Amino acid sequence: MTDDAIETAPEDDAFAQLREVFAGRRALVLEDDPALSEHVTERLLTAGFEAVDRFDRGEDVLNAVAAQTYDVLILDRLTAGLDGLETLRRLRAGGGPSAEAPALMLTALGGERQKVEGLLGGADDYLAKPVGDEELVARIAAQLRRAARPAKAAGGGEVVNGPFRLAPGPRTLKLERNGESRLIDLSPLEFAIVAELMTARGQPVTKTMLWDRCWIEWNFLPDNFVNIIDARISALRRRLKEQAPELPEEWHPLIVSARSQSLVFRDLDGA
Repeated sequence: MTDDAIETAPEDDAFAQLREVFAGRRALVLEDDPALSEHVTERLLTAGFEAVDRFDRGEDVLNAVAAQTYDVLILDRLTAGLDGLETLRRLRAGGGPSAEAPALMLTALGGERQKVEGLLGGADDYLAKPVGDEELVARIAAQLRRAARPAKAAGGGEVVNGPFRLAPGPRTLKLERNGESRLIDLSPLEFAIVAELMTARGQPVTKTMLWDRCWIEWNFLPDNFVNIIDARISALRRRLKEQAPELPEEWHPLIVSARSQSLVFRDLDGA
């Protein structure tokens, strides 16, 4: 199978597995555009959320969080009364069961200064409208995963996937096979990509998320960023295969596609 075929014919739909991640979860949406609010709500319920509560005023959000626990908050900045950012500040400062819930700003205010304001104001992620369903769902899953990570982290923060052991501290990737262990040689960028995908533990990571977290020297999103990522992923697939020749052929490529714009490091536990 060619690399192009791999890109367009992924083995599994990792998004279907997110239903288990979202099961039993409750989301809060602050959005004063009825059509968008309804669309986001329907998308989250379809993805597996148990419940989604919708509000169009920040004051109503503050009343709601006093009586209900939410697993994730999705907030527009431009709303009547209290805007989403001020609502989040008050929510964080007020304590309560949802004070530490992951918060994503979903707004038309997409400038760099405004994004910095949002992140410094307590948001965990900042998305400029319009946002595709794939991107939104993947980013919510990432925030829920990060919120749960301290309780699930292995000793020393290492991530183990089959024969691979990734250590974020020393920034090493080891292959342990047949009683032997050796380092996989990766460039800093390649390690950053593998680290993002492996720490996702089988959940999809969108290409936009990869760009934000791995191409950190860039302070903007170029029009051809997908082509840049695709080229790097193709080279990384070959590099991993060359450095792990003892792995079964059917395990390659180790990085597979999920839908159109997301990637997954293959789950090798129990393989």
